[in-house]
Amino acid sequence: MSHPHTNPLEHPEVQLASGPGYLLVFLFEYLAMAVCVGLIDKHVLSDSVLLVLLPAIALCVLIAQMYAFFKLNLSEGQIWYTVSLVLTLPLLVITIGLTVIMFFTLAHRTMLGGM
Repeated sequence: MSHPHTNPLEHPEVQLASGPGYLLVFLFEYLAMAVCVGLIDKHVLSDSVLLVLLPAIALCVLIAQMYAFFKLNLSEGQIWYTVSLVLTLPLLVITIGLTVIMFFTLAHRTMLGGM
């Protein structure tokens, strides 16, 4: 089941890479960052709207990075990368979630909370 490739550029994973695609995603990320900085700098929206909008923009950028840079899709050549992400995400959510809970309740668990 091995696929001998004498030329490294003929490898299926290398064939998926494209310079214009990388440039497009880079420009999208740069534009999203500029929008976020502009929204915060100009104070055009309320704090509650920014609290929802900024993570939504960050999520869009993260999805674009996963699709463009890591080629996470359901194609036959990339299915194992997607499977590894699906199996890793619950661990990341649990780890980050428990860390956030720990720091939010830190004041109540120490003597500093009573002061």
